[in-house]
Amino acid sequence: MAAVLIAGCTGGGLLALSDGGGSGNGASDVVAQQASAPRAVVERLDLPWPREGQTAIAVEKVGGLGAKGARQSVPIASLTKVMTAYVILKDHPLEDGGGGPSIEVDERAAAEAHSLSESTAPVREGQRLSQRKLLELMLLPSGNNVARLLARWDAGSQQKFVVKMNAAAERLGMADTTYTGASGIEPTTRSTAADQLKLARAAMKDPALRATVALRSTSLPGQAEPVRNTNQLLDRPGVIGLKTGSSTPAGGNLMWAAEIPDGKKQHVVYGVVLSQRVGTSPAEGNQAALESSGRLLDALQQKLPAALSAYGSGRDGHR
Repeated sequence: MAAVLIAGCTGGGLLALSDGGGSGNGASDVVAQQASAPRAVVERLDLPWPREGQTAIAVEKVGGLGAKGARQSVPIASLTKVMTAYVILKDHPLEDGGGGPSIEVDERAAAEAHSLSESTAPVREGQRLSQRKLLELMLLPSGNNVARLLARWDAGSQQKFVVKMNAAAERLGMADTTYTGASGIEPTTRSTAADQLKLARAAMKDPALRATVALRSTSLPGQAEPVRNTNQLLDRPGVIGLKTGSSTPAGGNLMWAAEIPDGKKQHVVYGVVLSQRVGTSPAEGNQAALESSGRLLDALQQKLPAALSAYGSGRDGHR
């Protein structure tokens, strides 16, 4: 099926985070408009869009490659944690390679680690872990208990932190997004592929977040086995992140980023796939999202360099 160009964003194009600096006051959240990629590029790709749910893809500094599926807000499960990490790092930036402040695991996060009804990370009460380590435990194994712990540490309560999440979403132009928790377990946290694409591109501007989502695993003091990343897409060449998210009401969801070379430079491609196999098990939905994203990546790696090259040659020939 042919791609349907993304519509409804400000000015009809995708929104990209500006390169300006700023602190946690939101100054660096100002977005600048980026139009869709040239039609000649999009038509040459003929991407294998998923048959269900919704999908959006963009190439940094090139533009949007289009979208498929109804643009309506749907549950996004643990993709929520990308916004949680984004807000945490706005409030508490990490220096290059630094671990940040030491944070004590509270009784609630330790008790929730034993939950059988949600994804958690194995932390213990009184354990002190760096901010960076807690970000890893939230984003890699998708620890809901750690997401809520970080929210309480940052804002005093999860409810107050959610206010910050929604304010950040508004600044990024995510008009169809509502956050109701820091972990994503609540089906009332809803968004669209187009909105999550904006977040993906903004989040990857932060070096600490970018480094974290590229990790295959992390270690935890006192635990022999590594804590592994749920994002198996990282096993594919060029993939540099980002985050899985699955539940029965949300289906399988995947926000991803990959570098695709064209012989001259690396093009960073961002994609979001939502609502795969809704109503099935989280494992089945997650697998479907991984497979759908994998097919898109295969096609992009095969076709994008040639499409960009052909467009560049044709444009040069008409000067």
